[in-house]
Amino acid sequence: MQSPRKFSFADRMIINLDRAVRSLGGGRKGEGRESPGRSRQEAPLPAGERRHAAGLMRVNHAGEVAAQALYHGQALTAGSSALRAAMEQAAREEEDHLNWCRERLAQLDSHTSALDPLWYAGGFACGALAGLAGDRLNLGFLAETERQVVRHLDDHLGRLPQSDHRSRAILEQMREDEAAHAGTAEAHGAAEMPGLVKRAMKMASRVMTRTAYWV
Repeated sequence: MQSPRKFSFADRMIINLDRAVRSLGGGRKGEGRESPGRSRQEAPLPAGERRHAAGLMRVNHAGEVAAQALYHGQALTAGSSALRAAMEQAAREEEDHLNWCRERLAQLDSHTSALDPLWYAGGFACGALAGLAGDRLNLGFLAETERQVVRHLDDHLGRLPQSDHRSRAILEQMREDEAAHAGTAEAHGAAEMPGLVKRAMKMASRVMTRTAYWV
């Protein structure tokens, strides 16, 4: 039986370049789970509520672009092959969220953030640095990121127009998935991140969310 191919660092960089292009292009086409929003009736939204819902979903799409990049960066520099495989699998699971948000933005006659390449670059750099810090801190960074995302989704669920059932269904499923990823990281020995790092992560997230809502 042929042993699995071992990729060099240069090979993985090329693979990650391809992943970046696919992430910025909307992820895999025709694969993954169907959007939870498709089973919900589309309610007519006043123009102001429609723009607001689109702004929130644009923020969530930008967050998923950054999440893809984060996992890709963490996988690139992860110390163990098992952790690298886990990060790559998590990134594939997160592609569903990317596709759902993009689809919903199209339904709202809106667009993704023009700054998505910037969000990807920042997420990839943070993920690569986390991987270099060692597996426990790598997992800790992942767990803290997912916990902050869950709080962010709770906030958006409270701010969505009440009649936007499709966006709500998407965010509810995303919240469930992100909480599960955080729990998995904790179960595998994630280290607690220092308070300074947590505050820096919150500040970076605040910049992205406030900008992507409009741009």
